[in-house]
Amino acid sequence: MTLPGFKKSFSMIREFHLADWFTLGNAVCGMGALFSVMTYLQTGEVMHVYFACGMVLAAFIFDVLDGRIARWRQQTSAMGRELDSLADVISFGVAPAAIAYGCGMQGLYDRIVLVYFVACGVSRLARYNITAESLSVGGKVKYFEGTPIPTSLLLVALLFVAALQGGLRESLWFGVVEIAGFMFHPLVLVFAVSGSLMVSRIRVPKF
Repeated sequence: MTLPGFKKSFSMIREFHLADWFTLGNAVCGMGALFSVMTYLQTGEVMHVYFACGMVLAAFIFDVLDGRIARWRQQTSAMGRELDSLADVISFGVAPAAIAYGCGMQGLYDRIVLVYFVACGVSRLARYNITAESLSVGGKVKYFEGTPIPTSLLLVALLFVAALQGGLRESLWFGVVEIAGFMFHPLVLVFAVSGSLMVSRIRVPKF
């Protein structure tokens, strides 16, 4: 017996373009990075930090490919743009912040900065979504306002190098400062700078 409307239950999935599946791959890699960080916090095995950083790199590759495939197949949609933004929040906003936390930036001030970083990333993507049409020339966006959120891959690369050199937790680069009874790791300021650049008005050419 076929229930009314059953055949349409997965109509949204069937409407996905090829590029959308690569966008979902981006999100899956971001979640993989989060799970790897949580495993590191449970086990203390540094290889899980390497896995987390590698998953963010994989997410970046998927992010690049989905855009290229969409242009190649000339299949762009509002759904694809929203999917891309949601995936980017996970992979290049939440995941890098979680990796930083796992690496040792766990003080109160560190958390405030990491939340600020994620909030800036979300705001940057929201602004891009509503201004993409006005920034486009001939249907193609020529530049970004503020640095793109995938640039957080540079922060992840920095943490990867720190992990390789044993600069995690108590040995985190630049040490720790106590302010009003709460811990602050100066290294977290790179996240503050990255977040601020994302919500700035500087123009970054889109290649």
